[in-house]
Amino acid sequence: MLDRIASLVAPAAAAALLTAALPSFSSLAQTPSKEPASVLGFTVKDIDGKDVPLSKFKGKVCLIVNTASQCGYTPQYAQLEAIYEKYKDQGFEVLAFPANEFGTQEPGTNEQIKQFCSAKYKVSFPLFSKIVVKGKEIHPLYAFLTGHATDPKFSGDIPWNFTKFLVDRKGEVIGRFLPKDKPDSPELTAAIEKSLSEK
Repeated sequence: MLDRIASLVAPAAAAALLTAALPSFSSLAQTPSKEPASVLGFTVKDIDGKDVPLSKFKGKVCLIVNTASQCGYTPQYAQLEAIYEKYKDQGFEVLAFPANEFGTQEPGTNEQIKQFCSAKYKVSFPLFSKIVVKGKEIHPLYAFLTGHATDPKFSGDIPWNFTKFLVDRKGEVIGRFLPKDKPDSPELTAAIEKSLSEK
């Protein structure tokens, strides 16, 4: 009789231990995803190689631009600086990401890029380390910006230097502008002003 009771208890105890040791399906389902839900979820390196969480720009309207120093559109640096100076006190930021994917028009080091932007265009908005914005080695931020699943309204490969993404105060992409679209164009400045007016 005791042997029979022991044989019944042992499997039950083992099952209880196993259940306690393994997470339930519901708890697995509730595990949060590590994929950022917005631009603000990424951390990038500035032009000096220091980590910068983009969450520091929460509450600001940002224009994210892939830049190059030897491009026909390079003079847009001056226009980017002008709109930054015009709107920065209202909570506007320009975030520049040098990239060398198009015509190898950004061959320099981060130090050379920083020096060029400072000396030639007096850039005072944030510059970030050179990254890849297209192809197999694409940076996670640009994979997010151009991916259909993460940015369905404005997805698609970057066509050239100085493609622009407008991001609202919540970190959501609300506009995309072509390289030929000048930073101080009526269309872009109207979009910036509209976003800045929304608190």
